Amino acid sequence: MDKSFAEKCIKKHIDALNKFDINQIYKVASLIIESIENNSTIFWCGNGGSASQANHLSAELIGGMQKEKIAPFKSMCLNTDSAFITAWSNDDKFENIFKRQLEANGNKGDVLIGLSTSGNSLNIIEASKYAKLVGINVISFTGNKGGKLKNHSDININIDSDSTPRIQEIHILIGHIICDLVEQHYKL
Repeated sequence: MDKSFAEKCIKKHIDALNKFDINQIYKVASLIIESIENNSTIFWCGNGGSASQANHLSAELIGGMQKEKIAPFKSMCLNTDSAFITAWSNDDKFENIFKRQLEANGNKGDVLIGLSTSGNSLNIIEASKYAKLVGINVISFTGNKGGKLKNHSDININIDSDSTPRIQEIHILIGHIICDLVEQHYKL
């Protein structure tokens, strides 16, 4: 086993976190809290590993992070309906799978959170464009330099790294912190 590889991985995490603007976390948590106060829905989406993370973080808002439970928040993950996703991408196109669901369920004042390590996932970009058009707030979790998605976001959480595993690991850390901040707000 190569101990130096493990040390390099940890150093990459620390470097990426040191470059990150922590104020972005507070902005996202505040926007989510504002939306919850207005009885709005928090929508999540991603592809591959980011899809799993979107699903996980959506579940945290519904189920709660802490042992002591509070009322659930309206949260929906758009990448979990395999029947719709496979039917729609077969009949129309994969680029519209999240947009179409927002057309059916989204309302002005809702929040769309898209996770894309490259920042160039076309289905998330299309959903973000639609969201902005109808007054849905857009938060993106990206890596690298943010890709095209950052330009279609109200708030961009970007991890300045080109390593997909490192980006995803930091995305889930930041996502958990945001969900925890939202939950803690309602325990006060």
